Amino acid sequence: MEIDIQGVNMVYPNGRQALKGLDLPLRSPSLVGLLGPNGAGKSTLMKLLVDALRPTSGKILVDGRPLAGNERSLKSRLGYLPQDFGLFDELTAAQFLDYMAALKGLRNAKEAVQRALREVRLEEKARARIRTLSGGQRQRVGIAQALLGDPPLLIFDEPTVGLDPEERIHFRTLFSRAGQERLVLLSTHIIEDVQSVCDQLVVLAGGQIRFAGEPAALLRAAQGHVCSFWERQAAGERSLHVTARVHTAEGVRCRAVAQALPAFARPEEPTLEDAYLYLLSQEERP
Repeated sequence: MEIDIQGVNMVYPNGRQALKGLDLPLRSPSLVGLLGPNGAGKSTLMKLLVDALRPTSGKILVDGRPLAGNERSLKSRLGYLPQDFGLFDELTAAQFLDYMAALKGLRNAKEAVQRALREVRLEEKARARIRTLSGGQRQRVGIAQALLGDPPLLIFDEPTVGLDPEERIHFRTLFSRAGQERLVLLSTHIIEDVQSVCDQLVVLAGGQIRFAGEPAALLRAAQGHVCSFWERQAAGERSLHVTARVHTAEGVRCRAVAQALPAFARPEEPTLEDAYLYLLSQEERP
């Protein structure tokens, strides 16, 4: 599958411009991590991709055909988990997935439901009413409905919210496998999830693409701009963007990013989170 976003702008009725001149090619197979601060335009972009919104200007092509007018074809090949996905509390997990399979027009609905429950490790909760499930289990039902029918395009908005660390590791592996055969778009605030599985990154800020490429390229851009130091050393120092503080027996140890590292700081190898925060700190500079 190929998706081409060409010159897309999105202005809401209240006048707020959520996206500004987006140009982005997405190619299968790939697992694309979508990062950005709150209000960056991530959810708006995903709603445009699933035709829940129409762009103010610009166009989106799916396999060379305009999305507008061909949305039914796309939705038959789409698995989507929005951030505010709703469930029918009085249905069991299996009944809800069977209902979603019917909406998707799946022929072997029973087999598809069983497979989806197995993939999200909810087989033992198949007959449990959704209202009795924990927050993490409800989130897994949402992921399961997106996986129904093995669609070639998967779009997840904050899919690991509410999951415990063990569950998050399982789903990282699941998403990684899916990205080897399909186009998967994963929006999240959890940098660790992106670092573990994504082969491509897109960073949005202020409705614009600030970075698009391999994680290694973002890491290289932060080389020489990450450091650590004792908090007492940095009194009055305004050039540092502190990203972490750790209390130790000797005092508070800080980690920071900066355009130029001060002499008292110790250079550090950047993590993906460092690189991401360095990119955003550069955007904030006047």
